[in-house]
Amino acid sequence: MATGRLSINLTGIAANWQALDALSAAHVETAAVVKADAYGLGVERVARCLSQAGANTFFVAAAEEGGAVRNAVGPDATVCVFSGHMAGDTDMINDLNLVPMINSVEQLTRHLEALPGRPFGVQLDTGMNRLGMEPAEWDAVRDITLSQNPVLLMSHLACADDPEHPMNASQLEVFRAMTDGLDVPRSLAATGGTLLGSDYHFDMVRPGIGVYGGLPFEDAQPVVHLSLPVIQTRDLMEWETVGYGGTWTAKGQAKIATVAAGYADGLIRAQSNAGTLWDGDTPCPIAGRVSMDMIGVDVTHLDRVPDSLDILCPYQGVDAVADAAGTIGYEILTSLGHRYQRRYITG
Repeated sequence: MATGRLSINLTGIAANWQALDALSAAHVETAAVVKADAYGLGVERVARCLSQAGANTFFVAAAEEGGAVRNAVGPDATVCVFSGHMAGDTDMINDLNLVPMINSVEQLTRHLEALPGRPFGVQLDTGMNRLGMEPAEWDAVRDITLSQNPVLLMSHLACADDPEHPMNASQLEVFRAMTDGLDVPRSLAATGGTLLGSDYHFDMVRPGIGVYGGLPFEDAQPVVHLSLPVIQTRDLMEWETVGYGGTWTAKGQAKIATVAAGYADGLIRAQSNAGTLWDGDTPCPIAGRVSMDMIGVDVTHLDRVPDSLDILCPYQGVDAVADAAGTIGYEILTSLGHRYQRRYITG
């Protein structure tokens, strides 16, 4: 086979969600963020797994993602949409019974006029300057909004992956100022905020990356293993180069394995001459540029050429791969391509 094998441990995903759930008090609901195809791992299988583990509220980025989640979790679960009620979303929100997180007066007007009486939440901007109503905008529409019985008031922390960052406390203060005394459930924390402690938990936490084995949840179980087949090997003489642009040069006799994966499969070009694959517990550096379908790997030091090499494995998780490429684990996970043979592991 000339495609990689991507193993996804559903048992580990469920265990990570349950571990994060255990960090908050009994009255705090733990939702699950399954946007971007469950961070690249397959939303129907992952959402169904999390539903079985105890999750009853799921968050997606856009209404278009709601169908697969609804199909996976059934009619009784709550499926919320971070982007709110966009123009053209009304039929999807209605037919799939989605709950938009309203981000503006425009969206509020659209929802109340198009779907009166249907559930909605409100997203508030507490300083991230991305989505949600700012304090002055919220003050202007708060009373009419509350009269329509929103099901959730939420915001999002910008720096929760750094527990010492002063913006965490600042956003908490703003969120409290905007919501204290209101008889509506509240949510501020994703994975990082969940780890910050009970002051940030309110009525609901919404872990995402930690469920999938990524930082800042250091106790997470790894949930992905990616093994890539070796197509061919080539013996090089000193000073010969590898790949586009000739950016890797042999310092002596070398053996290069050509591996079947590239940036079309989520191995981003920033890994060129920087990333590492593994033969068991032995590291093998990427040699040359990552191209669309292939990479070169230096296997000179191995005593035999393996049939495959691993890039996500017990010796290198998503965050280690990301560090080598100067990015974050989110990008590595959500970039995983669709050519891989996917195998879901339970038990």
